This record gives sequence, C-alpha cells and structure tokens, in this order.
Amino acid sequence: MVIQVVNFNLEGITHDQYLEAAKEVAPAFKELSGLKSKVWLSDEEKNVYGGVYTWDDNQSMQDYLNGPFYAEVLGDNPSFVNITYKSYEVLDEPTSITT
Repeated sequence: MVIQVVNFNLEGITHDQYLEAAKEVAPAFKELSGLKSKVWLSDEEKNVYGGVYTWDDNQSMQDYLNGPFYAEVLGDNPSFVNITYKSYEVLDEPTSITT
C-alpha cells in the first residue's frame, strides 16, 4: 500500500464554497481504481487543504496523478494553488498489528 498526503491553498473561493464542491465531487473518488480511501483535510485559518489517500500500490497513485480526473479536479483547477504531495510506502507487517 501507498499513503499519499496532498496539500494546497485555496485561491478565489471560500472555505464554504470548497466544502460544497468537495461534497459534490467526493462520490467520484470512490470510482478510482486502486484507491482504498481518501480523508479530506482543512485548516481554514491557515488556508491549507488537502487529503490523505490510501492506494493499493504506487501504480494506482501514478495512474491518478497522470489521468484526466486529477487534472480536472485538482491539477488544472485555478482555485487550488501551491499543490504539493508526498507519498509513503506502508510497512505492512507492523501496520497489520495496529489496524
């Protein structure tokens, strides 16, 4: 498994507008191949938003990052700026003890 942590800032939209858009697009994430879960994040005061994604594998994450859905929802969206992400391989053995 792979964990991906994404952060970005909002530009030109409010927290409430973002929340409404997120609720609207959230069901589409359930259709992404290889995505086990997505947790939506916000720090309204600091204007930091993002998500924690759990992927089956690195290829699933790369397919998302290079696909049209990512470009449409996040990558090419002018309301989201300073987009960064970091990914981590999950250590399966110790994780299985704590989950």
